[in-house]
Amino acid sequence: MTIRVAVCYGRPEDPAAFDDYYERVHIPLASKVPGLTGYTYSKAGSLDGSEPPYYSVASLYFPDAETLQAGLTSPEMGAAAADVPNFATGGATLFTHEEVSVLDGS
Repeated sequence: MTIRVAVCYGRPEDPAAFDDYYERVHIPLASKVPGLTGYTYSKAGSLDGSEPPYYSVASLYFPDAETLQAGLTSPEMGAAAADVPNFATGGATLFTHEEVSVLDGS
């Protein structure tokens, strides 16, 4: 089982400033959250050429619910959460879910 926290960032006022700050400051800060087994970040796109509902999406992976809970209540997560208003001028939506692999690549 893998638990994923998705952080969906709305379109920022200044995308270049968002990108710079996110990569230079926020990624190193969020990477310190205890229990993380993976962390990915991507820019959102659409298949039909329309503007996607989010500018970017980050995924933080935890091995189980207990580890997720410990990570969410850690001082490191508190610091990462407190940093979001410093760059996410388009807002951020968070959700979590258990990922189930339906295709193992074989």
